[in-house]
Amino acid sequence: MKTMEINQKVQFSATPEEVYNAIMDSALHSEFTQSESIIGDKPGESYSSYDGYIQGHIMELVPFKRIMKTWIAHEEGWPEDHVSEVKFEFFPNDNGTEMQFTHYGVPAEKFESIRDGWKQYYWEPMKDMFDKKLSAQAEF
Repeated sequence: MKTMEINQKVQFSATPEEVYNAIMDSALHSEFTQSESIIGDKPGESYSSYDGYIQGHIMELVPFKRIMKTWIAHEEGWPEDHVSEVKFEFFPNDNGTEMQFTHYGVPAEKFESIRDGWKQYYWEPMKDMFDKKLSAQAEF
């Protein structure tokens, strides 16, 4: 099976700690995905998000700097037993945090839908969540 790699850079109006926590905290992850997310907090522990659509295990955690996980999609066309990997890296800047994201081992026939799905179902809702929190803070 041919696989491909997704590389994306995303700017968030939040600190690296806030972005890291949105990915790793079950309640925050559930908030921005509007679905059930259950996320372990140590390497080797499992996680699931989007009501079980995505599952995997935590491979590495460097608090507020890097997250590595295995990643399996439960959808039509995802090869049975195929495990890909995702890496999130966080870099503070004057506007908040730049996140560099890599998804390794994406089946070629799923590349476009998975690439677009990260933007639509993760980055945009996360940005909205952080922007709403900034707006609420600015009102006081």
